[in-house]
Parts: sequence; structure tokens; C-alpha cells
Amino acid sequence: MSRSQSSRIDRILAVDDSPDNLFLIQTILDDKGYEITLAENGQSALAQIEKNPPDLILLDVMMPGMDGYEVTRRVRANQARLGFIPILLITAHQQSSVVEGLDAGADDFIRKPVDMDELLARVRSLLRLKHSIDEQQQMSRQREDFVSRLTHDLRTPLVAADRMLNLFLQEAFGPVTSEMTEAFEVMIRSNKNLLQMVNTLLEVYRHDAGSKTLTFSPVDLREVVQEVVQELEPLVQAQNLSLQVEVPPVSETSALNTVVLGDRLELRRVLTNLVGNAIKFTDTGSITIRLFGGTSDEVDGDQSPNWLRLEVEDTGSGIPPEDQAGLFERFRQGDHKRAGSGLGLYLSRRIVEAHRGSIRVQSQVGQGSKFTIRLPMYIV
Repeated sequence: MSRSQSSRIDRILAVDDSPDNLFLIQTILDDKGYEITLAENGQSALAQIEKNPPDLILLDVMMPGMDGYEVTRRVRANQARLGFIPILLITAHQQSSVVEGLDAGADDFIRKPVDMDELLARVRSLLRLKHSIDEQQQMSRQREDFVSRLTHDLRTPLVAADRMLNLFLQEAFGPVTSEMTEAFEVMIRSNKNLLQMVNTLLEVYRHDAGSKTLTFSPVDLREVVQEVVQELEPLVQAQNLSLQVEVPPVSETSALNTVVLGDRLELRRVLTNLVGNAIKFTDTGSITIRLFGGTSDEVDGDQSPNWLRLEVEDTGSGIPPEDQAGLFERFRQGDHKRAGSGLGLYLSRRIVEAHRGSIRVQSQVGQGSKFTIRLPMYIV
């Protein structure tokens, strides 16, 4: 009897417009311990797949109405919801194209008249593939759930430690010497960095797991820029850098010209991350934030003027070409000694893409970097 590692009987859906062919397939596979369901046309097959997705589909190519290619395409179009289901196409000689079937999303072919030993071998092979993919996806879900739970658990003691250290610094428990003050400040900075990393990791896994809920409303990016500048200005001054802001004045542009439909907190998170990185990797010079309302340049093939462009440019160390290609991938750290966890830019990309936008980088080593975000403008 063929079973998955969870001891569940493998379920196979056989689809053929010939009752005789279905009876033969059912007889052979029933004898091997598989659970078999039958469908005599494509529409019936899709209805069964929707109701109870099988572990494998045996699909005749030539059927009246909806052929096997179209059934395959529709199953693959819903794969994100149905999960991976291997499809074995059964075809008559000289009556179908292997290329067309594979392009439609089939995993294997077998020719008529069907050799039953060959059929069973291909069934076993495709079910092994199905089990392997299912196990990998389950392990990935378990890993993400573990990280999510771990980050939740870590936040509580980190927040408590931050509060306690600040109480010590405020002499809530007695006088503090200058040496102790310096030590507490170092501990507070380190604790905040760790808390920020944990928060970022938690947000990344929320996005990856599809559990992150965004609240969309009209957001004026001009206001978001001003808020981030006000928040990070002390860091800029501490490093003797110049922070320049170029945004469309309210008096010279429509109030809606810099407005997008988005989640204000998440968009602010993106800009804070980009400006924070610019400060971190810039020793001398300046950081410039530019906001262009209603740009008419081409965006991913769209030449519509209804796009906003936000740029963060610095005069820092720059990014080597070999690091730029994977810069927005998860856990892709650069070689710079100040490189962080490799999550901030990945999270920024996920947030921007959730807003139907794009983010890219232009950089030269020793000359600085420019990050550009494009977002669809909010139209009333």
C-alpha cells in the first residue's frame, strides 16, 4: 500500500472521457492501495479539485469541451491556493504536443496504449515529488512559525531591559557616577539595536507568512518625509553630516500631487530605514531626500504620469556591483563592517511592492548611493 510519511493514503484523480479507460485505471490503482476518484470531463475534474485537491491528477489530453491542456493551465493558475498537485498527461500517439503540455504546466507524459507497469512507475515517481515538496513547505512553515514565536518572546525581556536601564540612568534607584552613566548609555544603545533587529525580523516573517495586515488610506509623502527628517536630524548632526530635503512646495503644486494610497506607518518604516542606512554608511558629506510629484518617466513599462518618485541619495562608501543584484533579498549582508542583519532592505522591498510600487538602487563605490522608490499617485 502506497502511503505518505504521515500514513495518509494517496488520493489520485483520474480524468478521461472514456468510461472504459477510467475503469481500467481504477482497477489497477485500487489494487495498489491508492484512493481513486473519477471524472469524465474537464469541468467535473476542476470542481472536484476545487472541493478536495488530490495528491496526483491523471489527465487525458483529448477530451470534448475542455481538453487536458486547459485543465492543466487552470490548475496551475490556482496553485498558490491549491498547493502543488503533480499532473500526468495521458496522450494518444501523434495526436498531441508534449511541448504544449509541459508549457501548460504538466509534470510528465505517458502514451496510449498505456503500459500499466510504466503507469505505476510514473505514479510512484510523481507522488514522491509531491511528498518531497509538501515536506519542504511544511518545514518552511514550521521554521517561520518558530521564528515568529521566538521574536515575540524576545521582545518582552528586551523592552523590560530598556525601561529598567533608563530608570537606572535617571537615578531612580540612587546616584549614578559618570562612568556608570557611560556604561548604561552603551547598554541602552545595544539593547535598542537588538530590539530593532527583533522587530524587523518579526515584520519580515509577518509579510512572508501573509499575516501582515496593511491599513490603506491617503498618505501625503511630503508629511512623511518631514516626520522622518525631524526624527533622524539628531543622528545627522551627531555625525556632522548635511541633510537636504527637496519636496514640492505646497504653494506650487496640488495638495494631492504627493499623496499615495498606503499604510502610513509602513511607508514611514521604509523611509526611516533608507535614511538611517544613508546616515550609517556616510562618513562625510550629505544625505539628500527628494520627492517628485506626478513623474512622467517610465515605470515598469508604464508611461503614465500618475507616479510619485522618492529618492534617498548619500555621499557614502557606495555599494560594489556584485552586491547590488541581491541587495533586496533576505539576509543578504554586504561586506561593509557596518552592515546589519540583511533584513531592512528586504522588508522595505516587500512593503513597497505591497503598495504596487518598485524600489531600486544606483551606486558607485566611493561615490555614494541613490535609492529610488516609485509609488502610484492617489487619484480622487
